[in-house]
Amino acid sequence: FTEWRPYFHHVVAHVDGKYAPIPFNLNTIEDLFPRRMAEAMTQALIDTYGYGAKVPILRMREEGAEQLRYLADYIYKKVFENYTFKQWSLKPEELNPSVSARVPIHISRDNRYFQDVYQAMPVDGYSAMFARILAHENISVATSTEFEAVRGLYPGARIVFTGPIDEYFRFEHGALPYRSLRFRLFERPEAEAQPVGTVNYPNEFDFTRITEFKHLTGQKADGTILIEEYPEAYVPGRNEPYYPVPTEDTAAALVPYQDMANTLKGKIWFAGRLGDYAYYNMDQACGRALALFEKQLAVA
Repeated sequence: FTEWRPYFHHVVAHVDGKYAPIPFNLNTIEDLFPRRMAEAMTQALIDTYGYGAKVPILRMREEGAEQLRYLADYIYKKVFENYTFKQWSLKPEELNPSVSARVPIHISRDNRYFQDVYQAMPVDGYSAMFARILAHENISVATSTEFEAVRGLYPGARIVFTGPIDEYFRFEHGALPYRSLRFRLFERPEAEAQPVGTVNYPNEFDFTRITEFKHLTGQKADGTILIEEYPEAYVPGRNEPYYPVPTEDTAAALVPYQDMANTLKGKIWFAGRLGDYAYYNMDQACGRALALFEKQLAVA
C-alpha cells in the first residue's frame, strides 16, 4: 500500500531559553548545565546506571546520590511537571507510572526520539496509504456516521469497535474520562521554521508543542506548515476524545466494561486507544491490531 521514506524523529524542548534534546540524555545535560557540572553528572549517571540505560524520572527522584536527585528534580520541574499538567491537568505522580516511563532519561548520546531498528514514514503520507487500503472492493466507508445510528443494521456482523468502550455500552457503569486536543494550523514563509520536527514547550504558553510537517514528510517548498497543540478536557458534543486518562481510579472504573467486553468475544472486539482505554503509541496500536487479527479474528 505504500513505499517508505527512512525518517528518525527528533524532539527538542525549550528549557531556560535554550533548545535541548528530548528524551533527556547526556547531550541535554551538556546543553543546559555548565561544563564541569555536566561532566560530573554524566559520570555519576554512567557509574550508577550504566551507559545505554533508560531510567524513569520518578525512579531517579527517589534513589541515588544527592547529585542525581538534584538532576532528577531539575528535569522533573523543567521538563515533566508543567508539560504533564498541561497535557493531563494532573501531576506526574497522579498518573500511572507507565506515563512518565514513556519518556525516560537516556544514559546515552542518541538524540532520536525512538530507538527502534526500523523507522520510516509513508512516502506519500498516511492519507494516501489508507486511501489505497480502503479502495478494496470488499470495503465500504461511511463517514459522519454515529455508531449508535447503525449498530442495529447488521445484527449478524462481527465488529471491531475502536470508539470509546464506555460509549459502546451506553455508559452503563458511568462515563470514563478522556483528554482532547485543539489544533492551530499556521503557515510561515521560510523554508524551515524549526530545527527538528517537534519542539516541546513545557513551561511557556498554553500549547504543549509545535510540529513542523516538512521534517516528517521530506517535502520541499518555499513555505512551511506548522501546528500548535492545545490539550483540553473532553466534552461530548464539543470536541473529540483523544487520550484515555491513565490513573488508578480510571483503571478501576474500566474493569466492569472489560468484564462486559469479555462476554462478547466471538462477535465484538475492542481495540485502539479508546476501545482498549490504553495510552498506545502508534506502533503499539498497529501491533495490537495485527495481534488481534492473528490470534482471534482470523480463527473466529
